[in-house]
Amino acid sequence: MTFCHFCQHNYSHAATGIPTTKVKYSRVADNEDGYIDLQFKRSPPKVPYKAIALAAFLFLIGSLLIIIGALLLAGYIHVSHPDRTVPVLIIGILVFLPGFYHLRIAYYASKGYRGYSYEDIPDFDD
Repeated sequence: MTFCHFCQHNYSHAATGIPTTKVKYSRVADNEDGYIDLQFKRSPPKVPYKAIALAAFLFLIGSLLIIIGALLLAGYIHVSHPDRTVPVLIIGILVFLPGFYHLRIAYYASKGYRGYSYEDIPDFDD
């Protein structure tokens, strides 16, 4: 019978129910500190394609609404109700800003700039 130092009894782990005679252990070499390089290697970042596509869509729609709102406000497009031009411009700005922000993060993360990561973009796959 083997003595388990974690559970303080002689025959099995209480949490797993596995007898210690069936658990295989491997001894770490004496000249190493117990760490291997593989455990510190970062996995490649997961690119949130759906979130980037949504950001691009918001960016394009916002840009289009800003252009249309500016043309309406400047009088290049004739409207019968001029009080409806400012809301088009405001909605365009509100749609443009999050799209631009997340596209900028995605661009800098793809180029590898320090401080930018794909993890900063909300992912909808969860």
